[in-house]
This record gives sequence, structure tokens and C-alpha cells, in this order.
Amino acid sequence: MSSILTWSRLLFASTIACFCASNFGQSLSSPKPESNSVQQHLDKVISCLPPAVIVKGDQPSCTGLTQRMTDLHVPGVSIAVIHNGSIEWVRGFGVTKTGGAPVTETTLFQAGSISKPLAAMAVLHQVQNGKLSLDTDVNSTLVSWKVPESPTANGKPVTLRELLTHTAGITVHGFPGYRNNDPVPNLIQVLNGEKPANTPPIRVESEPGSKWNYSGGGYVVMQQLLFDTTKEPFPKLIHDTVLAPIGMKHSTYEQPLPADLQTAAATPYEANGDPVTGGAHTYPEMTAAGLWTTSPDLARYCIEIEDSLQGKANHVLSEKLTEEMLNPGKGNWGLGLEIGGSSDNPYFSHGGVNAGFEGLFVAYEKHGDGAVVLTNAQGGTRLATEIMRSIANEYGWPDFHSAVRTEVKLSSDALNQYVGAYQMSAGIYMTIEISRDQLASQLTGQESVPLFAEANDKFFPKVVDAEIDFVKDASGKISSLVLHQNGHDMSMTRLNDAEAKRIADESAARAALASQRFKDQKPTPGAEAVIRQNIADILAGQPKYDRMSPGLAGVTRQQLPQLKTIFVNFGAIKSVTFKRIEKNGADVYDIEFEHGTTEWQILMAPDGTIDSLGFRPL
Repeated sequence: MSSILTWSRLLFASTIACFCASNFGQSLSSPKPESNSVQQHLDKVISCLPPAVIVKGDQPSCTGLTQRMTDLHVPGVSIAVIHNGSIEWVRGFGVTKTGGAPVTETTLFQAGSISKPLAAMAVLHQVQNGKLSLDTDVNSTLVSWKVPESPTANGKPVTLRELLTHTAGITVHGFPGYRNNDPVPNLIQVLNGEKPANTPPIRVESEPGSKWNYSGGGYVVMQQLLFDTTKEPFPKLIHDTVLAPIGMKHSTYEQPLPADLQTAAATPYEANGDPVTGGAHTYPEMTAAGLWTTSPDLARYCIEIEDSLQGKANHVLSEKLTEEMLNPGKGNWGLGLEIGGSSDNPYFSHGGVNAGFEGLFVAYEKHGDGAVVLTNAQGGTRLATEIMRSIANEYGWPDFHSAVRTEVKLSSDALNQYVGAYQMSAGIYMTIEISRDQLASQLTGQESVPLFAEANDKFFPKVVDAEIDFVKDASGKISSLVLHQNGHDMSMTRLNDAEAKRIADESAARAALASQRFKDQKPTPGAEAVIRQNIADILAGQPKYDRMSPGLAGVTRQQLPQLKTIFVNFGAIKSVTFKRIEKNGADVYDIEFEHGTTEWQILMAPDGTIDSLGFRPL
């Protein structure tokens, strides 16, 4: 399932490790003879996973891959790097399970939502053959099941194009899968949310085509559409039309994994380093989460798209249909793929998260570079992102690399003009002040983040790739700021002096309370009960928004489907343990669920409402 791991209004959230390691892991044979230059590329990639921001003139701290695997409790990693249109190198690191065999180039990993872009290619092959249409009502083709009517659809039908681009208004973000010995539903039961399905019914919740909203449920509708059209089981259909023609001979959508392939499979692990109870989950939602694959096989998929786009090799799709697949629409999504980069250097990518498996691939459309990273641990996406950054640095990609900043020194008078309070949204402010001769930003309810000048009116933090531009009005006075982060721009208006003083006074009061809480190290009365109630409310689909800060309420509304799916996957609460009070006054708890342990932070306002709330796996 594709999921988020925290929910709060955090900005500038990042962690940078500062360790070194010389053990580069298990070396494997490559698909082609390696030159010294290739080995040098490889060594540089894995010896130093660089920070998100590098300041010119500074010696950046970095971490060796093996150490980061230890830090993040990731037993095994498989990496394939594409350069100039071919697989340049493949390596496995770590082990398939604790005490087990080393990861090799044929080690199988669950791909999670990376299943979707390959399934998209399979359905587009049916479009190419004239058996399906991208823009007709899917109910005209569905036989065994129909998309139920919904008043929220406003009379508009669901189309295959909308299913592929996550714009069909379909519910259910992702799927937790089914543990060993659990009953597994058939596809109709999944679609209807009938037992033993562990996810809600897949239904239309908004007008088709009106907005982008990631939906694994839409791909399950597509799976049923493919079966009703071809009458073939999906694993056989995609093997014959996609996997075999591309040469992905080590990949399968069979669920559960056949016994004769299990010896080649990695064991999934929780974020705390414990194996997933019962092993790999079973996913009847094959188009959304059912792929077992290897990193070089996924690299072959990426190369097939690159070659098809140029008319070099069209084993599955024509050049024209490949172009349509990569044409970005709402949310910068094509037909099954996320599209990014510039118009000169666009790339396609997808990430995947299943129980105990996480991975990521990126490939450039034009210059034939890319990479695949697969891991057998929850939280592996973080490691995959760091590895991708290292590859991008080494191979000179236009994206994903560390941001390189130039720090300049500004006078105290110059810094003073930016000091003030800026409103992000109702009840949420960013205050800018001077601390130790430099600017510092603080978002409501969070700790202060140092800012460094890159130029007049332009600043950056070192903990994450982001920038703040201060904007002047016609009189030359700072009137607002714009935060640039993760491809998004967020404007914040500067408040007048009276409002800024009120916010500063409130912030000082909060700081004093937080300082006392930190000193006392005693849990806030009622905080544990509030966390438990919020989890129950999310599972019921009825959060108490009036008991949250405006910012938290807004984020919770936006992410409610994802949160519900995540909490279903966690299972029942087994224990809640108070750990400490953070410097910002937040209570920290460890919550052990049936299927994993998480660390929670909750910051309560004096009136008993929740100021911020978030969690991360352990």
C-alpha cells in the first residue's frame, strides 16, 4: 500500500545521519562487463549517502550505505542503475533475512504500488488492440461487477483514463494485504468491502475527472475490467503481454507467491527490525499491489518505456501510446506513472509500500538514465530516497540531487527587516526572529529552524531542500514570504506589528509552558486518552475536527482515507507507553499495535484541543 508515515503540519522535517562506513555490502555480477569507471561510480554511490543540502565550502557529512541500513533496520537492499539506455550495474546489499542468504540480483521483493505502472501498461496494450477504450464508461464493459451509482458523481461516468490517472473520484487509497492463514477475499468481495475483505467498499466519492486523488481502489476496478474483457487471470495476462515481452523473467503477479519461488524471496521486516508476523502478506488487489520483482527486471521496464518512446523497441506499446502514457495531467500524473522534471528533461517514477517492503524507481525519458531501489523493510522509502540522491549526485541528474547552496553573510540591519510574524493559514503562523546573528523560523507548535542567507531576501535551511523568498511591497518593505518546498510554493502574508506582538506573546507563553513541561518530564493529563480516541475516530471515519487546531484539522481531512487504511493495517492497540517530553512541550509515546510499533508525538493546547499530532514507525 502507498501510505504516509506522519500526519501533522510539519515543514522542514528531515533527519541527516553523520556516520561513515567502509563495508559496501555483497557484490554481485553485473549484466555487462564493468570498467574501472563503473566501479568508481558504484563505490561513490554507496560510500556516501549525502545530505539534502550541501553548502559550498563546507565539508558535508554523509553516511555509508551499510551504516544507514543498520540505522534504519533495513536488512536487504537491491539497486539497479540505468545509464545511457542500458543497465550499468546491479548490486545487492545485506541479506534476505536475518542470518539468511545475501541479497542477489535475482532476489524477489514485493513492489507495492510499483505494481500499478506495469498493470497500466497491460491495460494500455488492450487499448492498443482495440479491446478497451480510454474514454468510455467502464460500466459499458464491466460484466461481473459495476461501479455503483453515486450522487457525488453528478451523472458523470468513470472512464479507464480516469482510473489510470487517479482522477476517477474512487475511494480506498491503499491495501494492507492479508497475513498468512488469514482468509483472502475474491476481487468482488474487495470491490464491495465484504468480509473477509479488510478495506471499505470501493465507490465513487467525488465527480469523476474533477480532481486528483491517489486511489488504489481505482486500479482494482481496472483489474476487474481486464478480467471481464479478456477472461484471463491477471498473472497470466500480464506475463504474456508485458513481463515476457520485456524480458522480466524473474517477475510475477501470482498471489501468494508460488512455493517454488519462495526461496528466492526476501523476508519482510517492520520498521523496528522485527520480521513481519507470518511473512509476506497476500494481495488479491494484484494491479494495485501484487507484483513480486527484482531491481534489474524493473530497470528493464524503465528501459522499455525509454526505448518505446523513441521507437527503438515497442515490445508492448506503440510510440504514440507510450507518449500518451507519459503525458502529465492533474497532479502531474500520466497513465499509471508520476511525471516530473523539466520540459527538457522529464522523468517518470513510482514508489511502492507493502507490509515490510518499500521501493522506488526513477527514469528519464530522453537521456536514458534511471535507477531502481528495492528494500525489505518498512521505512525503506527513506533509505531509497537517500540512495537515489547519491545516484543523482554521481551521475549528474538534473533532479533528486543534493541542493547546493552558497551562504552569504548579511548585516544585523539587513536581517532585522525580515523579523516578524507571517500567517500560513488560520491559527498557523511562521515567526521569523534573529538568534545568534542569523535568522530562525518557527512554525506554530514546532521547534525553531535556523535559516541561512543565500542572497538578499533569499534564505534556506540546511536540514531539508527548501527556500524562503521574502517579498517587498512598492515601498520596499517586506510584506510576505514564499516557502518553496517539494515542488510547491506557499505564500504567507506578513502581519502588522500589533498582531505580530500578540503572536509573539502567545509563542512566549507556549515556550514557557513547554520549558516547564520539558523540565518536569511528566505526561500531560489526558494526552494518552486523546491519542487513543483519535485513532478510534479515524478508524470510524469520524474525526473530531472541532477538537483540533485548524491546521491539524485541515491535514486530517485531506489524509483521512490514507490514515484509515494505515490504522487498519496496524491492527489493535496492545500497549501505550509514555517516553518523554520534547523541548517544544510535546508528549512522546510508544504505541505497540498488533502489527508494529510506532512513536507518537502530541502537543496539547491549554484549552485541551490538539495543537499537533504525528507518528512514525520504530
